[in-house]
Amino acid sequence: MTFTKILVRKNIENLSAYVSGKPIEEVQRELGLESIVKLASNENPYGCSPLAKESMLIEMEQTSFYPEGMAPSLAEKLARKLNIKQDNIILGNGSDEVIRLLTRTYIQQDDEVIMADVTFPRYETNVLIDGGTPVKIPLINGVHDLQGMYEAITEKTRMIFVCNPNNPTGTIVQKEKLRSFIEKVPKHILLIVDEAYYEYVEDEEYLETLPFLNTHSNLVILRTFSKIYGLAALRIGYGLMDVSIIQELIKVKEPFNTNRLAQAAAFASLDDPTFVAQCARKNEEGRRYLENELSEMGLTFFPSHANFIMVKLNHPGRYVFEELLKQGVIIRSGHLLGYENTIRVTIGTPLENERFIKSLQNVINKTLST
Repeated sequence: MTFTKILVRKNIENLSAYVSGKPIEEVQRELGLESIVKLASNENPYGCSPLAKESMLIEMEQTSFYPEGMAPSLAEKLARKLNIKQDNIILGNGSDEVIRLLTRTYIQQDDEVIMADVTFPRYETNVLIDGGTPVKIPLINGVHDLQGMYEAITEKTRMIFVCNPNNPTGTIVQKEKLRSFIEKVPKHILLIVDEAYYEYVEDEEYLETLPFLNTHSNLVILRTFSKIYGLAALRIGYGLMDVSIIQELIKVKEPFNTNRLAQAAAFASLDDPTFVAQCARKNEEGRRYLENELSEMGLTFFPSHANFIMVKLNHPGRYVFEELLKQGVIIRSGHLLGYENTIRVTIGTPLENERFIKSLQNVINKTLST
């Protein structure tokens, strides 16, 4: 018997690989530039807490030993901080892994999963990998259409994703609308609220979802140490949910999914609320600067409550991305994110923000002169 090709699962035949923000090292190799500003992946430009760095150095002495599989010390500390039970917390290799655990555990062939049409792409990818069918509801002015999502529920619906603030638009769902939505979603459907950018939000219209864990056993809340805590490279996030869900996820979780350095750094980061507050304040100042400068340039953008801004353009985002890249500024093109004529820029340090604005002005001036 002769085989000409090793067959892959039909579920992934048409999947595209995830395209991450270009690394600084790659741009340096490709363009020969020395000075690069990366504002593409919503990373914390201020790094991580000094306490986290110190804890990692100490933990280096233990790298020959496997970590504890459920990160109990970190889970216990998180539980005290959030005033919830430790049994309601599961740690993941980034919150991405918790998403993967959820679809792997609960999605079967042809099950439907509701999500926004422009949101974090890993929801759709993981649903497709596990044989499910994404049901995508268009955003309204960059905001989740919760009523449209509710009306899309069918007997096949097993899961709903709400990204709040939404990536890539940075918008939030109005407090009372989300509260009503949580109350209305049938209890046999998992409602996953992704709050990766939770710590950046300052708007009073943002709903605090934690209290609903006690009364809604179908609610899952996702958070991460990758963003404001500055631990993106260590890959550690967490899910908050009913213990009955966690007991099922554990069955498919890798034994040592979060490494020792990540656990130690996250544990120490929780002891430095001053660092988090400073990062939130600097991010707010940077957001206001960028919004003012963009408005002066005649550009509009979605109202962001995160550490990035999605800018609307009169030109394809891919073109602006490539032109900015030539100037050593890495951002994200909207064609990868669901809106062709946009770019998404991470809010950086004051110097990085100024460089982005100057470079963007150069691109626009060049376009107007041709």
